[in-house]
Order: sequence, then structure tokens, then C-alpha cells
Amino acid sequence: MMLYDSPVAPNARRVRMFLAEKGLSVPSRRVDLARLEQREAAFVALNPMQRIPVLVLDDGTAISESIAICRYFEETHPEPALFGRDLMSRVMVEMWQRRAELGLMASVQAVFRHTHPAMREMESPQIPALAEAQRPKALALLGLFDAALADRRFIAGEDFSVADVTLFVTIDFMRYARLACPPDLTHLARWRTDVAARPSAAA
Repeated sequence: MMLYDSPVAPNARRVRMFLAEKGLSVPSRRVDLARLEQREAAFVALNPMQRIPVLVLDDGTAISESIAICRYFEETHPEPALFGRDLMSRVMVEMWQRRAELGLMASVQAVFRHTHPAMREMESPQIPALAEAQRPKALALLGLFDAALADRRFIAGEDFSVADVTLFVTIDFMRYARLACPPDLTHLARWRTDVAARPSAAA
């Protein structure tokens, strides 16, 4: 088994944090995104999308997309349960995971990819207007998460889940997109402090 990883990419960090919550250690190989190693033929054969992370199983099966990789480890190592324990908790985790990923993370990544100088080679052409259109959407979504956290410990309920991993990694990554959480989002700030104190946050 081999995990193709990068220390800077938020999706790769999601998998590392998920593994840390599971107490798992997986052999990894660094992909240097700045040197465009993800475009080399050997890597493209594993993931034609040319993105990380990628998990290669012992039989050669390559699994890409961070949530698919997390799902693999959830099924092979069910405890602690990070996708929910029963019908309603699984539904809530799925709902908030999608809001964090398809909403906030997508907006933050759009701002980063279309403004950061380091992304010129990977995001061609960069479209600054697209980034500017996504900034207010990201900030509005932060308000949604803050309101949800007013009456619960974690974003999908009382148990830590993969949705918290996605939200935490995304908010941490916002600094690279020059986005900041508004100071009045106190519930989100409390949650962020709690998650940052977990050992997995160092992944």
C-alpha cells in the first residue's frame, strides 16, 4: 500500500488527518506539485486527473479523491466511526461534508487557484474575476457553519466526523487564499480551537 501525498495540498491533508484520527500509519510518497510531478506519465497512469492524494493498494488498485480514500479506511477500520454510526448520524455527516467540500472548499480553492502566483502553471488561464466572485460566497458559508455550531459540539452533531476534517482543513487553507474568518463568528472560533487541540490537527 502506498499513499501519494503532498505536505501543502488541503485534500492530501484531509486524508492524513483522517488517518491520524483512526490511529493508522500508511507508507507515503511525496509528489512535488511545484515541479509538476503530478503530470509525469507514471503518476498520470495512477490518476489521469493529475491530482493528489492517490492510494495504491497492494493489488495495484489506485483510489483517488480524498473522500473515497477516507471511505476505504472507514470500511476497513470502522472504529472510531467518522462517517456516522446510524442512519441519521450518517445522513447529517454526509450533508455537512458536502456543504464543507462542495461549498466552502470549492470557493476557497477557486480563490487560491485563480490568484496565487504559484498556481500559474497549474491553473492556466488564471481568472481573477472568478476568484473575486467566490470570496463573498466563502464568507457567507462561514456564517452558515457558525450558526450550525451554536447548539452542537461538532458540525454534524456531538461526534467528530469527516465533515469536521474537511471544514477544519479548508479554514486552515484559507490563509493561502488571503481569506480570513470574520471575528464575530464566535461559535466557529470555539469549534476551531477545539479541533486544533486534537492530535490529528498536526497531520
